[in-house]
Amino acid sequence: MEQFDVVVVGGGFSGSIAAIAAARCQAKTAIVEASACLGGSLTTNGVNPMMTFHAGEKQVIRGITEELITRLKAQGKSPGHVRDPGHFTTTYTPFDTEAMKHELELMLLEAGGNVLYHATLANVTRSDRKVESITVCTRSGLMTLSANVFIDASGDAALAAAAGLPLIKGRESDGKSQPMTMTLKMANVDREKLRTWMLEHIAELNNHYQAEDVRTAERLACHGFIRELAEAKAAGEITIPREDVLFFETNNPGEFIFNTSRILDHDATDPWSLSHAEFVGRQQCRELESFARRIIPGFEQALVVSTGPSVGVRSSCQIKGCYRLTADDLLKQTRFTDTIAISGYPIDIHSPDGEGTEHGTLPFGGMYGIPWRTLIAAETDNVIVVGRCISATFEAQAAIRTTPTVGAIGQAGGIAAALAASENISVHQVSIAQLQDAIRQQQGYLDF
Repeated sequence: MEQFDVVVVGGGFSGSIAAIAAARCQAKTAIVEASACLGGSLTTNGVNPMMTFHAGEKQVIRGITEELITRLKAQGKSPGHVRDPGHFTTTYTPFDTEAMKHELELMLLEAGGNVLYHATLANVTRSDRKVESITVCTRSGLMTLSANVFIDASGDAALAAAAGLPLIKGRESDGKSQPMTMTLKMANVDREKLRTWMLEHIAELNNHYQAEDVRTAERLACHGFIRELAEAKAAGEITIPREDVLFFETNNPGEFIFNTSRILDHDATDPWSLSHAEFVGRQQCRELESFARRIIPGFEQALVVSTGPSVGVRSSCQIKGCYRLTADDLLKQTRFTDTIAISGYPIDIHSPDGEGTEHGTLPFGGMYGIPWRTLIAAETDNVIVVGRCISATFEAQAAIRTTPTVGAIGQAGGIAAALAASENISVHQVSIAQLQDAIRQQQGYLDF
């Protein structure tokens, strides 16, 4: 059995930042990750760009998450935070996927952390209020890891579920989750031809595109083609149950990622359902590829770089934590005394029932706090949950699930885990003032 101070289950974006933060606090830290790289939705699911680090003009996501972008920008692997020409958010942040994988690894290893790839959670050993160890399945068989503190960054609350923590799955009314999406990356796009078309048809685009913003955009984003998609669906050429097409330019000019497919009525925690979702996603991407080449100006000679690589999951399970974040908390811009992260991303619900996307908007510059109590549950003393499965209602989770926000949540969770491990105390005994001070010392932002 190998012993650590902190073990993070899941090397997605939140888990990666959590592990870096814990290791920088001198905790002996390891990530257990099922795939072959860190980054989760940004790397294994192909999501691009990150959205958003800002609330209005104020940057509220900082710390390790911002440091990562600074490092990528210095290498020419990200343009940094660019203006959203559609004004859904103030900014978004494109990046190069392969560089993201490597830079997260470098930051973890530089901090003294460890990563175990190709390892899947198989079992949890819990004694009274503490998780004593976990068993993971590796290429050479089962391996047992023990730790003072465990962080669940699995995205689906897998560790929490195995440890017996109470969970809520999906929408409260019927248990349905937001639809999954398979991303499609295409390169060799004539971006200037697309820009010209957008300027000539700006009134047909969704959100709030302005001509000057499109004309000067460093990286393009396009949200529209409502009529064309409806015609393709009527002709049987498209089966995607969505009302419009959405795609973004990455760090690499002429390379775009479609966030358009919509996979309904599948369960990310059911292995058969998740497997079938991969097939449905790829099928929808093949349809979308054909549509793009035929319909979208600039895509006539575009080449498919990748789908996925795996299907993207927006939501599945939430823990029932010591506090449950609500949509009302977000819309009222609640300031919690135990705030550990701040975000300005709006409520963004992709309908579990088919077409339609529901938004809960904040005033320009509006922001809300995420309390420490949403990361911990009453039933255990050494489990912290980070990422999209913290304690939140279906509606609130639709706002805090995006990567910059879960990066900030992960940083707080990693610091808290290191504090609890070093002082040999329960996660419920972590000093909020000490935690908040440590977040600020790691350049995190906590001031409204």
